[in-house]
Amino acid sequence: MNFIQRYGLEILLRTGEHLVLVAISMGIAITIGIPLGIFISRKPKLAQLIIGIANGIQTIPSLAIFGFLITVPLIGGIGKIPAIVALTLYAFLPIIRNTYIGIKQVDPNLIEAGLSLGLTPRQVLKEIELPLALTVILAGIRVATVISVGVATIAAAIGGGGLGVFIFRGITTVNHQLILAGAIPSTLIALIADWGIGWLEKQMTQRRPQTPLRTKKRRFISWAILGLLLFMGLGIFYQQNPFSTPSKVIIGSKNFTEQVILGEILSQVIEAKTNLQVERKFNLGGTFICHEAVKAGQIAGYVEYTGTSLTSILRHNPLNDPTEAFQIVKQDYQEKFNLNVFPSLGFENTYAIIIRQDDAQKYQIKTISSVAKYTSNWQAGFGHEFLERKDGYTGLAKTYGLKFATFPRTMELGLMYKALVEKQVDLIAANSTDGLIPVLDLVILEDDKRYFPPYEAVPVFNQVILNKYPQLNEAINRLVGIISAAKMQQLNYQVDNQSKTVQAVVETFLKRAGII
Repeated sequence: MNFIQRYGLEILLRTGEHLVLVAISMGIAITIGIPLGIFISRKPKLAQLIIGIANGIQTIPSLAIFGFLITVPLIGGIGKIPAIVALTLYAFLPIIRNTYIGIKQVDPNLIEAGLSLGLTPRQVLKEIELPLALTVILAGIRVATVISVGVATIAAAIGGGGLGVFIFRGITTVNHQLILAGAIPSTLIALIADWGIGWLEKQMTQRRPQTPLRTKKRRFISWAILGLLLFMGLGIFYQQNPFSTPSKVIIGSKNFTEQVILGEILSQVIEAKTNLQVERKFNLGGTFICHEAVKAGQIAGYVEYTGTSLTSILRHNPLNDPTEAFQIVKQDYQEKFNLNVFPSLGFENTYAIIIRQDDAQKYQIKTISSVAKYTSNWQAGFGHEFLERKDGYTGLAKTYGLKFATFPRTMELGLMYKALVEKQVDLIAANSTDGLIPVLDLVILEDDKRYFPPYEAVPVFNQVILNKYPQLNEAINRLVGIISAAKMQQLNYQVDNQSKTVQAVVETFLKRAGII
């Protein structure tokens, strides 16, 4: 009951966002896809090409499309517009293909008979081909709608909202209730949509006499649906349009608990110390999405880690000197990206190689070097970024001679802890300030060869936005050095394990620190 009281209203709001995303994307896909399917039914040479392109889009991972759209002008960035574009692209294949197949399956003799009776090709399409192909076309729309409902959950990774917000948040905090809060309504929407389109299909394919009243009713419903979609589209554009709220800045974060807390810290300080409103775009899908978003001005700023900037963004070799690493990142970010890197918030969140307490005691393991002789029989679990980064798995394995039984499993951070505790994996790479580490009685192995570079937490802001709102500089500089590693772990613990809201935890911390 407490969960419903706490999240009930947000579940309704996120469900509404989800419906809007799906409705608009499907409206666009139908408006473009059906005419395109009709067109290629008349141009067989183009059919294979168009369907092939749509099929190719369908095979691209959804998160990859969302990430790619961030850099595309006009339709890109973060928020609902690129999410709608991505969903529309995914909906094209079943709509175009089924329209094409439905038209091509119409008996040519019926078409010829219609033409011989004096019907024009357009009349033949309207009176013969489309009615006979309607069942197949609606089946394509049905499939596309269900796909869109599912893919729309990924929109949260680029700040598009919807029920995916709960799913990402639940995975991050290993909270099954939050995951279900996103998954169950999404499933219900898909089932209701599938049933509803099935019912519509039966109604539209039943042979009934077309009275003037019935024709007017259908026309009214069609215009009402189009008007609703247009209204929702204008509302989303207004929400996305930066010119509509000139005194609003957008703060982002990556998709794990600490990042959401740091994003909320930035947001509350800006709101308390300036006259600016803050829009929160948290749980974005990782380092590169946040980086591209702040470069493009889609967000004003977020908190990054110097080691991540140095090796993953700038592609430099790892450095052990925190001061040198910060200076290089600050200078290169300013020169290459026109981004301002503020001084450290006061703590470092380095990668932590973690094992279970019982394994550490059984094998007397304290360092990464000492674990190397056991890993040939172990299974590792790492995040997507860690496997790809210059300061990630490849270099770590080479430095310490790590050889695992099979290639490391790839999984989200929140799932790694669960997998480690349940003995599905034996070693993970996580974050040193995670609140789950002491709670789950896990052991951080010492990086005795100092492989990992320093990861000082630093706010990164778009310089153009800082020039537009100079009061941001003073607000952000108030946060320099105020958070220790122990305090950050405590804040993470309060959110992850004590079920406190991020807003309440941050507000209490800032008040006690005398910031607000």
